[in-house]
Amino acid sequence: MIDKAKESVAAAKAKMSDAVKFLEEDVKTYRAGKANPLIFNNVVVDYYGTPTPVPQVASVTTPDAKTIVIQPWEKKMIPVIEKAIMDANIGLTPQNNGESIRCSVPPLTEDRRKELIKKVKSAGENAKVVIRNARRDAIETLKKIQKEGLPEDMEKDFEQNVQKETDAAVKKIDEIVSAKEKEILTV
Repeated sequence: MIDKAKESVAAAKAKMSDAVKFLEEDVKTYRAGKANPLIFNNVVVDYYGTPTPVPQVASVTTPDAKTIVIQPWEKKMIPVIEKAIMDANIGLTPQNNGESIRCSVPPLTEDRRKELIKKVKSAGENAKVVIRNARRDAIETLKKIQKEGLPEDMEKDFEQNVQKETDAAVKKIDEIVSAKEKEILTV
């Protein structure tokens, strides 16, 4: 019984950790006024019939703080990547010189900053929902295990452990969201 309870707590902790990691990776792709090659991780091109992220078909570099250069490994991919950037609506205008694509990163407008902050807060809220669901599932499992014979005081201790993990994960999410907000608001 105790092993089942420990497994339940460990599974909840793993789900919460995954939600935090996903949020960290997701907010890295938001353009915050400076050149960041990670914003192309979500831009997908049709590569021989397979939807593929731009970094897997080209080299994405930042020669300076306001420019991103995309060097496709195949020249025929240039127009495809260019179209994908336009369709992705990430606020960048690609410039094709026949060899590579340059994107100048414009300064963020006040409206775009507010839009990005809303997007970050929404992503943070979604991560919190995942964490709350993991907590709920773990507590339901613990209650079932208690009915199978786990002492009530031990079940309560495991519930407290799950709650501690939940609180820690929610705190980490709040930190990630506020750090990204600060980055976006920095002019």
